[in-house]
Amino acid sequence: MSKTLQSLKLALLNVGYAKLGPLWDYDDVISPFFRMYYITAGKAMIYHSNETIKLKPGHIYLIPSYTFGRYKCDDYHEQYYISCLEELKNGYSIFNYGSFSYEAKANSMDLYYFKRLLELNPNRQLENDNPKVYDNRPSIMDFEKRNEDLSLSEYLETHAILRILLSRFVAGTNAQRGKSNIKKEFGMVLNYIHSNLHKHLTVKQLAAFCHLNTDHFSRVFNENFGMRPNKYIQSKRIERAQLLLLSTNNSLKQIAEKVGLENLSYFTRTFKNHTGKTPGKFREEQLKGNS
Repeated sequence: MSKTLQSLKLALLNVGYAKLGPLWDYDDVISPFFRMYYITAGKAMIYHSNETIKLKPGHIYLIPSYTFGRYKCDDYHEQYYISCLEELKNGYSIFNYGSFSYEAKANSMDLYYFKRLLELNPNRQLENDNPKVYDNRPSIMDFEKRNEDLSLSEYLETHAILRILLSRFVAGTNAQRGKSNIKKEFGMVLNYIHSNLHKHLTVKQLAAFCHLNTDHFSRVFNENFGMRPNKYIQSKRIERAQLLLLSTNNSLKQIAEKVGLENLSYFTRTFKNHTGKTPGKFREEQLKGNS
């Protein structure tokens, strides 16, 4: 195992059990932590990473950190839930380092671990299941402080369970990601991009974030992520637009604004260059195919 992976830190934020209905309907969700669910009853939908995922009883689910998504329940479902901060020593997210699946059929130990985590960490339930309420740094820092109150055995067991559950979703590692000799800010800049796609982003701005000149930043970014910064930003904007086209009733203009491409004609042209179809045609074909 690389020293980078050995540096992984996990900090529990929330764990609980919830019975949820149609009010569990949230758009434009992006969090600085990852979520895991164990569904016990009912059904719901989550949309992220260009996937539509049906939440089903007897399955566990993962939503990575800094992943834009949408959650929706038309009727009713029950879930164990976990939210957790993760960090590698070089600033990368573990989700940039490896590839992960987002769904797995649960086994008996999965249910035990969710329940045991709740036993070890009582009173860590969400008071409000609206992400826009609890996805903020002051709230997160309050929950982090509670980890300091755990006994040594409680802390070790909590940390071990989080690692075991996260390992259930690992699909592979990428040796080109998470290099130990790269500046820490390069890992952090990916999270910054994902959190601010709706804003005007420039290579100069991102280079300053890493304390590098523009040319050097662009070259090192390309070496580590396989494309220049502007191309990466553009691809992530189109990925998010595809998700919004499939999971919301937002107009094309609204979606263009949400992905930082406010000029509708430019958005349409850019989308077609990436996908071969206009946004309207993409939405029409995809929704027709899923009906």
